[in-house]
Amino acid sequence: MPATFSKSALLLSLLLAVGQAHAASEPSPTALATRLGIPHPAVIAHRGASFDAPESTAAAYKAARDLGADYLELDLQRSKDGVLFALHDNNLQRTTDVASKFPERKDSPANAFTIAELKSLDAGSWFNAAYPDRARPGFVGLKILTLDEIIDIAQGNPLHKPGLYIETKEPKQFPGIERDLKDKLQDRGWLSPAGSKMAKSELAVGQGPGKVILQTFEKSSLELLEKEMPQVPKILLLWVGEGNIEPASKVTFAESGEKDKAAYYAKQQPKDKAEFQRWVDYAKVQGAVGTGPSAALTKGGDQSYADLVKPWMNQYTHDQGLLVHVYTIDEAVDFQKVMDAGVDGIFTNRASELLKFYKRPAAASVDQVLKNNGY
Repeated sequence: MPATFSKSALLLSLLLAVGQAHAASEPSPTALATRLGIPHPAVIAHRGASFDAPESTAAAYKAARDLGADYLELDLQRSKDGVLFALHDNNLQRTTDVASKFPERKDSPANAFTIAELKSLDAGSWFNAAYPDRARPGFVGLKILTLDEIIDIAQGNPLHKPGLYIETKEPKQFPGIERDLKDKLQDRGWLSPAGSKMAKSELAVGQGPGKVILQTFEKSSLELLEKEMPQVPKILLLWVGEGNIEPASKVTFAESGEKDKAAYYAKQQPKDKAEFQRWVDYAKVQGAVGTGPSAALTKGGDQSYADLVKPWMNQYTHDQGLLVHVYTIDEAVDFQKVMDAGVDGIFTNRASELLKFYKRPAAASVDQVLKNNGY
């Protein structure tokens, strides 16, 4: 064997040994989740039980809570008059009757409305029109919810108190929202450690220290969340596209020839392995406990994006001592696929189905839970 080859082989073996030792020094995902007070695997109810009821409404959140979801997930925005509320879209047209209530302002962003104006909107009837097989009279007139109201829902079932999984939605539109969120959670007792005398209200909710998880796609917001709430677990959300992981292909949707954006997004891949790793490394350096990557779904659809939960990706993330919570999975075939790949929790619109998959079925059916809550 040539001397140069021997040195190269020795160096390679040393590098591999160092890498393996680093990976071995990190706690297992289960042990990390346990230490953080995060269920493993975690059932994260995406905008509530949003397959079964209008997203981000009381019906969806109460259903998810009573079915037994670990977390109620929400997108946080701030009204024109400074109230924190939950809404996914920047615009109100998809999920409310803003076009009939405020026709001249129907294209305005949600944060251009006061909380009183937002509360005047019907945020439930659209669901009945979109999904007639799941329509219910009780969904008509459902309201946009404030963060305070969602906290009340999370605390409202004495038998099961889910945690909150809160996304700072387009935080650059809301300067200071990270501080506002901290103040609200502190005021409601959700930042106090178990047994603390500092809380303004008695609270034994969620999963102890993991009762709140904060999430964002924005690097700047992750840094601000870490500054404001260093003790609270944080997740950096990942996808392939502008402002996040650089794609391998520069071809735009318009240039791609694809008929729908879901098919286009599902084909996107990181520029290279190092690009994916850079984002995971950044998450760790900034204090995140994990990542929230997208997935490509078996049946496609508008929730199907780049496959960022390949086994090597999850292994690399775990080797850095981070958890993987994948979004947004609703079918058993995909539950199995992502669990086999090594994820630690799943965002789902169908909490009832994921709970069954994890062999933690709810005591009552979705229909019964909704009826119990008056829907």
